[in-house]
Amino acid sequence: MIEKVLEAKNLYKAQRKVERNKGACGVDGMKTTELAAYIAEHRDDLLSSIRTHRYVPDPILGVSIPKGMGKTRLLGIPTVVDRWLQQSVNQQLMVEFEYEFEPFSYGFRPNKNLHKAVLQAQQYINTGYQDIVDIDLQGFFDEVDHMRLLQLIYNKVKCPTTLRLIRKWLRAPIRINGRLEKRRKGIPQGSPLSPLLSNIMLDVLDKHMESKGLRYVRYADDFSVYTRSKSEAKRIGNELYIFLRDALKLPINKAKSGIRRPVHFQLLGHGFVPVYKKGLKGQYQLVVSHKSWGKFKRTLKRITKKTKPISLLERLERLNEVCRGWINNYRLTQSYAKLKKLDTWLGNRLRYCIWHDWKKLERKRKNLIRLGIEQGQAYAWSRTRMGGWAVAQSPILKTTITISRLKRKGYKPLGDYIDRAQTLIW
Repeated sequence: MIEKVLEAKNLYKAQRKVERNKGACGVDGMKTTELAAYIAEHRDDLLSSIRTHRYVPDPILGVSIPKGMGKTRLLGIPTVVDRWLQQSVNQQLMVEFEYEFEPFSYGFRPNKNLHKAVLQAQQYINTGYQDIVDIDLQGFFDEVDHMRLLQLIYNKVKCPTTLRLIRKWLRAPIRINGRLEKRRKGIPQGSPLSPLLSNIMLDVLDKHMESKGLRYVRYADDFSVYTRSKSEAKRIGNELYIFLRDALKLPINKAKSGIRRPVHFQLLGHGFVPVYKKGLKGQYQLVVSHKSWGKFKRTLKRITKKTKPISLLERLERLNEVCRGWINNYRLTQSYAKLKKLDTWLGNRLRYCIWHDWKKLERKRKNLIRLGIEQGQAYAWSRTRMGGWAVAQSPILKTTITISRLKRKGYKPLGDYIDRAQTLIW
């Protein structure tokens, strides 16, 4: 396989993928924009070192990112060169493993996505499988056994050079706060290989569930099994607990795992609520979970914080980017009314930012006059003792800094995204 990995066409494809994905710098500080120049100068030496087993990957840069509820997740960022080589291996490994994966595994695979996973879960629930085994793997990416994973790859790929490369990447030390730490288990989240390696590891679980005839959905390390009774759910849950512990050496988070009914179950940020319509008893529709709503609103609040030192155009650009991604993610849900209400709140937040940016009294007066307010009224409002949030919701700004004016500056209301998202649903 190593010759296929190091083919010029495969390497070029990997280079383009890394450059498109951009991403942060690793421990060496090299940017993705510098990759092409580095390859042109060092390619022959680098490939020769791989073939002769002299290649040693750089340490991984450990970065903590917020996870919610005050918790953080540790990401491992390889150097750009290592990401390029890992992407090259990933492309060839995918050819070997993709067709072996089970159909109800939806994470990080071609023609599979989050929406299909959620729709499959909804189909199970709406056909009567409403006692759900919800299993949370405790720190899956930190607990993967290297020897078990390498054995699974060896069963399919016999190339010793490729296996040696993967082992070196798995064992590469991680630098956290300037200090190098050894790694003897786990897959670093943030590398191009980690999604595929996680699927290879958990495909054993998929095949076990398929052999038992279970109805399940798995997206990366999130998986759930759908049954018709609580007793059946308990039996299956106990069997899976033993299988994960003994066969894959993966611990379960008992506090977050359990038997759920649809109204208490969440999958990939989606919740399930009953449909209260005649003839639809026992049917459930998709909604955005409370946790996802809260996270979305906190993100919008952070971007529209009045003291954030960015221009209005940059603020609107960031807002559009976040809103577009979020609504595309949750386009299957019934959330039109909530988003309309959020739209009103967001418009007031933007007016508050603009009022704060005007700062000086005379500047406020002149800007209000430019927006069509009479001089006397503009003078009075520029000297008002009302708080900025109250002014933002007052008629003086609502009738001048209108949504149509904000649109001309580049703002796109949430309602516009909703209309487009509806056309993307299957």
